[in-house]
Amino acid sequence: MQGNAIVGQSGGPTTVINASLVGVIDGCLEAGDITNVFGMRFGIEGFMEDLLVDLGAQSRTTLDRVRATPSSALGSSRHKLKDEDLPRILEQLDRYGIRYFFLIGGNDTMDTIHRVEVMCAAQGYVLRGIGVPKTVDNDLNGTDHTPGYPSAAMYVARSIAQGGILARDMQRVDKFAIFQTVGREAGWLPAAGSLGKRHEADPPHLIYFPERPFDPDRCLGDVEEAIRRYNFCSIVVGEGLRFADGRPVSGSTTKDNFANVEFGAMGGASVAMVVHRLISDRLGVRGEFQVVQSLQMAASDRRSALDHQEAYLCGREAVRLATSGKTGLMVNLLRPEGPYRTTLGSVPLEVVAGTPKPMRTDFINSAGTFVTDAYYDYARPLIDPMEDFADLDFARIAAPR
Repeated sequence: MQGNAIVGQSGGPTTVINASLVGVIDGCLEAGDITNVFGMRFGIEGFMEDLLVDLGAQSRTTLDRVRATPSSALGSSRHKLKDEDLPRILEQLDRYGIRYFFLIGGNDTMDTIHRVEVMCAAQGYVLRGIGVPKTVDNDLNGTDHTPGYPSAAMYVARSIAQGGILARDMQRVDKFAIFQTVGREAGWLPAAGSLGKRHEADPPHLIYFPERPFDPDRCLGDVEEAIRRYNFCSIVVGEGLRFADGRPVSGSTTKDNFANVEFGAMGGASVAMVVHRLISDRLGVRGEFQVVQSLQMAASDRRSALDHQEAYLCGREAVRLATSGKTGLMVNLLRPEGPYRTTLGSVPLEVVAGTPKPMRTDFINSAGTFVTDAYYDYARPLIDPMEDFADLDFARIAAPR
């Protein structure tokens, strides 16, 4: 099917989302059926506003540099598609002769592609729509993991390891330290804080997941026990942490266009701040907290090499699927038995759209305060080795005589 292609980026960025973008561009430029490829500035909003970029006109040097650049090079959007948007989208598709439609994003993005593809089918406009997965939260159904998660996991793991060294050495000043990760519904990123841990006494000591209700009294007991055993306590919390009655621990009330609570927006304190105040007030000890928010989405100095390669391959695979006649699918990453290797497949968009994937139950310990060995087996192949810190097990080093 001869025609032009268009690609856009939506939602929160990642360190490797531009690798997927360049994968789509390269795939389109090499496809005999695709005449040219355009980019949406600021996602579907920019497409409706006629903000397009001729990606086929970019130099190889530019594309290679974009591939290594973090965040969303085309600009992003969190626009929730409305029924009244659909005629304008169809008009734009026809105006630019677009027959291949690619979006790189998460749950809500897959819903957008699905609705556009269904609308085109109903109107008799032939369009092949394929989604490319992206999210640091790792909460997309239908895929083993999402491009963007391994690099964000590395950011969190290194931050906890480095901040943990600080917390350990400052234990006579601050008895606890809290690190907050992004992740609205799922605990995949909080879990990643464990990936630099080599000894029992190493940070973190406690991880609190959005999948488990937060019990303040139990938390205080957990912290007291960690301080008793290690002389300080390192804690990781997910931004989406909730009490047993469903209320956000942060108190956030602001919602985005998809009715999702915006934990990084105004409308409430951070989870880390609330938990810090709880521990400090109730236990009478001093501590500190770190809330880095979107920095986890754009740290190219902590990019996973595997993540960067897989993101690019997912972009290319989307084009291969479309030019082979497929539509209504998202590229996915599969994990066969045995040593890890990258394997690509696809999954229907309706399986993915709108429904987040929580942490697997067997990845969280029975107390709900840490990961299991099964999580380590899952996550460690996705990140680069962390071997640049001194291996000092202070809990086992005897005091000098």
